[in-house]
Amino acid sequence: MDKRIYLCLAHMSGKEQAFIKEAFDTNWVVPLGPNVNAFEDELKHFVGQDKEVVALSAGTAAIHLGLIQLGVGAGDEVICQSFTFCASANPVAYQGAKPVFIDSEEDTWNMDPVLLEEAIKDRIAKTGKKPKAILPVHLYGMPARIDEICAIAAKYDIPVLEDAAEALGSEFKGQKCGTFGTFGVLSFNGNKMITTSGGGALIVPDESTKKQTMFYATQAREPFPHYQHEKIGYNYRMSNICAGIGRGQMTVLDEHIAHHRHVHALYEKAFEGVDGITLKSNPDDRFNANYWLSTILIDPVKTGTNYDEVRRKLDEQGIETRPLWKPMHLQPVYAANPCYVNGVSERLFNMGLCIPAGPWVTDEDVAYIVEQIKGCC
Repeated sequence: MDKRIYLCLAHMSGKEQAFIKEAFDTNWVVPLGPNVNAFEDELKHFVGQDKEVVALSAGTAAIHLGLIQLGVGAGDEVICQSFTFCASANPVAYQGAKPVFIDSEEDTWNMDPVLLEEAIKDRIAKTGKKPKAILPVHLYGMPARIDEICAIAAKYDIPVLEDAAEALGSEFKGQKCGTFGTFGVLSFNGNKMITTSGGGALIVPDESTKKQTMFYATQAREPFPHYQHEKIGYNYRMSNICAGIGRGQMTVLDEHIAHHRHVHALYEKAFEGVDGITLKSNPDDRFNANYWLSTILIDPVKTGTNYDEVRRKLDEQGIETRPLWKPMHLQPVYAANPCYVNGVSERLFNMGLCIPAGPWVTDEDVAYIVEQIKGCC
């Protein structure tokens, strides 16, 4: 194949330029302005649940500001999902706190509620205090068992900061991911469901919390005619230019989500009955993943190959794939952190690949990808 097939390449609606031009024409090129306000309103309408939304420079910044407002500080512990990207845990370390890692369950590959409760009990016994927050992730757009996680959080009165960076548009029982916890996090990085080139958002419970988030995101400047600062702040607001891209992207968000689900359905049909290849799908009808990336597990015994051999062969055929996330409890930087494991995420890491699912992936591309994968086995 002449062209290269990418995992999730950014796709423009064609309307982004008009919003960007308007920003230039009106000289609104700073981290505030009409595009920022409108983008936040559009996101608020999309996620629902009477939440408010603050547009920020990155999803990582959103996690950081959520942790700050939950009072996470030096000496605290935060329960984090192990099977995910490092940006979920790193902001905990920014605060001088310690991530405590929880392994995954088989149904969704996300935080295991059973291990979560065991960890909370054990941390209380070992440290004399409960963790300051719980940070589950909706990995690859698959909703976590968020009802169980939130029930355990409520039982121990621990707030939930929900990482939905990969799950824009995913739903659990008809409710959008990112709206279950006290705070929710979205990402608009270049490879996400929609992009602002770089950027993210914090979903917050109400207008007063939105104002507080904006305060911290704009260097915590107090309302004086001179520059006065009584708290530490950050330069985390999204620019009006990036928000203009986001507004254009919102016009195709539903289309993007539908396309990812369509591609996954094609994979599901193509891999049906193929021994040794397992495509990750919704566990039951409560889950409605956006399938940001489609993911497969390759059984080395049944296929006679492994994920890395398949990855390299697909790369030679012009197909971009990526190994599943290496669990945080296996990362050298977090080797000394407490972890509660059951072997699930380590097994997934040693078997899995992400395969292309983005808006530029055609039905013909899917057929070619499946043909190449089957040819490896």
